[in-house]
Amino acid sequence: MEQTAPWQRTRWCGELRAADAGQELTLNGWVRRRRDHGGLIFVDLADRTGLVQVVFDPSEAAEAHGIAETLRGEFVLSVRGMVTQRSAETINPGLPTGEVEVRARAAEVLNPSETPPFSLAEDKAAEELIRLQYRYLDLRTERMQRNLKLRHDAAQAVRKYLNSQGFWEVETPILFRQTPEGARDYLVPSRVNPGHFYALPQSPQLLKQLLMVAGFERYYQLARCLRDEDLRRDRQPEHTQIDIEMAFVTREDVLGITEGLFRAIFRDTIGYELPDPFPRLTYAEAMARYGSDKPDIRYGMELFDASDILVESEFRVFVNAIKSGGQVKGLTAPGGAQWGRMEMDRMTEELMRETRAKGLAWIALAEGSPKSPIAKFLSEEQLSGLIDRAAAKPGDMILMVADKKEIVAEALDRLRRKLALRLNLIPEGVFTPLWVLDFPLFAWSEDEGRWDAEHHPFCMPHADDWGLLDTDPGRVRAQAYDVVLNGDEMASGSIRIHRRDIQQKVFNVLGITPDQAEERFGFLLKAFEYGTPPHGGIAPGFDRIVMYLCGEPNIREVMAFPKTQTAQCLMSGAPSVVDDQLLRDLHIKLDLPPEE
Repeated sequence: MEQTAPWQRTRWCGELRAADAGQELTLNGWVRRRRDHGGLIFVDLADRTGLVQVVFDPSEAAEAHGIAETLRGEFVLSVRGMVTQRSAETINPGLPTGEVEVRARAAEVLNPSETPPFSLAEDKAAEELIRLQYRYLDLRTERMQRNLKLRHDAAQAVRKYLNSQGFWEVETPILFRQTPEGARDYLVPSRVNPGHFYALPQSPQLLKQLLMVAGFERYYQLARCLRDEDLRRDRQPEHTQIDIEMAFVTREDVLGITEGLFRAIFRDTIGYELPDPFPRLTYAEAMARYGSDKPDIRYGMELFDASDILVESEFRVFVNAIKSGGQVKGLTAPGGAQWGRMEMDRMTEELMRETRAKGLAWIALAEGSPKSPIAKFLSEEQLSGLIDRAAAKPGDMILMVADKKEIVAEALDRLRRKLALRLNLIPEGVFTPLWVLDFPLFAWSEDEGRWDAEHHPFCMPHADDWGLLDTDPGRVRAQAYDVVLNGDEMASGSIRIHRRDIQQKVFNVLGITPDQAEERFGFLLKAFEYGTPPHGGIAPGFDRIVMYLCGEPNIREVMAFPKTQTAQCLMSGAPSVVDDQLLRDLHIKLDLPPEE
């Protein structure tokens, strides 16, 4: 039997409590702080469970005290000693181990450390680029250890819940063929098949559908997905999604499983109870009321449509927008009447700079008569009707945008979100999930002059809309659904097409000919001929969920090794230049743009 080394731990630093007083133990960890108090040396020793105070007393252990005199921050240390209870006046109530300390009997430095480029002991965050360059040190901080532990707990909650619902975890390949998923693919050249490439999966969409054909019926996977797209606070080149697919189900079955999953994750990790059931909006309702398909419903300020009231006004901007097929919509900012003309000009310029809106009309319901640059163009009846439609009260500000429907929605959605922050309308510590249902199956691309898939081309159309595939594709609704949480999309899914004839009809609308469909998706279409059951699924974004659980503003803070805004790893230097011989083996020649 192999003997343990004398420095191997017998207890974890962060688990010690008053009940452990009198216990002899061995601790391993990193020196977080060292304080010399005139003979006595105090060391905060940390491991992944937390930290505990270790006391080095020269009268009790001279050799260990001598070692303590050499310690600096982040030295790797093993300590043998006894747990003792602190005196009442020295208890640290802000520390879980604050009632005890360890009196050192022996110590061994397992590895010294250079002075870190930033303090791991302080709560103050270092500059982000430095943190990413030294990510292995950043991950040693209490904040990042807490985040990654919560991520682990969330993953276990996912598996526990889905296993209890009869799902099997199945891994799908990372090397697959290129399929259209909406973003650019990362390509991997094949050495043994010159001129051919694998595509890294943007999602396992087609593979999980094939698992339903194969009769697995309930599948899930914590799937790694890769997309070559622009990065944002909630996007990285590679991310993890909770990939789920179910056979012989309706939309209600998928929604029920998904709600149960979200409730289990939040309950098992942070003890938060999400509502049962989640509220629901159709896509059309969400756009009409909030100007967004991912609205934050923790606060009000819903949009109103005043087109019918203002179409006969003397304000040509309104009239022209309405008569050209657009609309006039607005929202009411509670208490906003206090903002002056300069403030409104600044808000208008900002909105025009950030969106496609050409202006912002406003009416302040200040004391006395309403104040507005456009009031003179409105009759008393129009003004009164507008105030009623806006549900505005004295002291409020009515804000309106006139343009094409999509421009109005974009502008008012952004304005609503910004005003909610400014007016402190967003409650803290509240999670409000929402289903958005019945998305359009297609979206018209002005640039390309053709129809694109709103989500992806494998969503089943509503049965009532099948006839519109040939006559009016823009009105076809997909059996698609999203989970929105506090204004962020957290999951997207649909009932899938399981019949070849319907799939080809959708391809026809997208301009994909039968020959092209056979070339790109022949393996899937062939499978449809062998008893494919009705099926559907969803894919919650795991990183985004964990971001919310941790209260972090960016998914980089809940990933072990994320990329920067330019998709680089500052720690390793990826992406990097590769050896010319490797390129020759892969039959690749580089045609790089000229250096600036």
